[in-house]
Amino acid sequence: MAYAVFASSIYAANLTGHWVASFHADGTVRETHLYLKADENLLTGWMSSNAGNEKIQDGKITGDAFTFTIVQDRFGEEQRLEFTGKLTGQELTLTYPHPSDRPGRQVQFKQVSSAAPPEMPPNPAKISLPAAAPVAYNELAKAPPMGWNSWNKFANKVSDQLVRETADQMASNGMKDAGYVYINIDDTWEANRDANGNIQTNSKFPDMKALTAYVHSKGFKIGIYSSPGPKTCAGYEGSFQHEEQDAKSYAEWGFDYLKYDWCSATQVYDYHSMPAVYAKMGEALLHSGRPILFSLCQYGVLHVEKWGEKVGGNAWRTTGDISDNWKSMSHIGFDLQLELAPYAGPGHWNDPDMLEIGNGGMTDTEYRTHMSLWCLLAAPLLAGNDQRNMTPAIRDILENRELIAVDQDRLGKQATRVAKDGDLEVWARQLQDGSHAVGLFNRGGAQAKVTARWSDLGISGKAHVRDLWAHADRGEVPNEYSTDVQSHGVVMIKVSQ
Repeated sequence: MAYAVFASSIYAANLTGHWVASFHADGTVRETHLYLKADENLLTGWMSSNAGNEKIQDGKITGDAFTFTIVQDRFGEEQRLEFTGKLTGQELTLTYPHPSDRPGRQVQFKQVSSAAPPEMPPNPAKISLPAAAPVAYNELAKAPPMGWNSWNKFANKVSDQLVRETADQMASNGMKDAGYVYINIDDTWEANRDANGNIQTNSKFPDMKALTAYVHSKGFKIGIYSSPGPKTCAGYEGSFQHEEQDAKSYAEWGFDYLKYDWCSATQVYDYHSMPAVYAKMGEALLHSGRPILFSLCQYGVLHVEKWGEKVGGNAWRTTGDISDNWKSMSHIGFDLQLELAPYAGPGHWNDPDMLEIGNGGMTDTEYRTHMSLWCLLAAPLLAGNDQRNMTPAIRDILENRELIAVDQDRLGKQATRVAKDGDLEVWARQLQDGSHAVGLFNRGGAQAKVTARWSDLGISGKAHVRDLWAHADRGEVPNEYSTDVQSHGVVMIKVSQ
């Protein structure tokens, strides 16, 4: 026991000090600072990053490893983030928690001082904005937007070359013909600003205007990403206090779509000001000189479905980030969309996040459920896979024209759950021609029979049934339709009289 205490004391002495993680990439430099004080098995101090200054709590040292907690105010609710770390020689490895089911991110820190840390300086007071006037409708997104986004598969590896190759593939592999129009660049394209405050691109994107021209020449539209905060989620330059300037840059470059991700805006704005913050960019896009679809990404907080349209939004995220696994996808798609149908319609859509279809974390059966549910929800269909390496099975899922017709139906009526029996659920939406698209879902662990009753759809008597995955007519069926559904699977039908 005495030896353990002695070893911990030596380790603690080495851990105390100022540690820095520097990220040199794409012409930008980003830093996170740790100011640590270790006393035998106790660890105190603070962290400084894009998220501001945050106090370390519950810090403990065990041998050459340590843990601590950062407590954040996430839109009025306390969020506890558990960090783990290890000291090896002169390098400290810190594992960041991931907010979803993905593995944590490891970051290496180097010591720049062994002195005891100073007191944590206070964070600046947050900005409160008055309510904004409603932003005029931009006449875009009459149907849910369809396309591709770089983040789910490529994250910070997106580049000019990747976007061009994706456009080439989608022009020839059937995706464009199926209706996938937008090719969207997510985070990590940004550099800093020039002397006049104009946003610059980093080395991965040497000529944005040439890139947009290339994508347009292939018959697509193209999208870009930013944040209303000083930094984006990945720590790149955001649009804080440059909204009009950035909107004009996007228009001059030739962009058609903006995903606007809250991220570090929490550090500068009172979160109750969120609608007014988004309205600033909504207005800026309207006066940018080019029609630009406005996609709000703020994780569904503050009941965004009730005000997203008023700030110029064409779509708004309803949840946190999706992960490529059944638990995440099914929870987001089934459980978190139940009350949102009244707020969707032409020009303004609920967005349960991008598609994970083809990224490898689910079975093809689960991916068919993913596609079916998103189409019933009238959700944006933004593929997130590698278009250059897509199996025929995944292509068939993403390019199912009968499913896509449901998603794109011009009535724009989002599905609701019309029946539930344990793990068995039936979701349905009315279509413009008076028919109904119906999903018979089995969320359980074994095959089961699922029944869709015509009375739940508001119809009676016989109805014609077509299976949208089998591409087969099932004839005239009285009163109800029952069928066996695989575990985590779906049978998707169109019911018409």
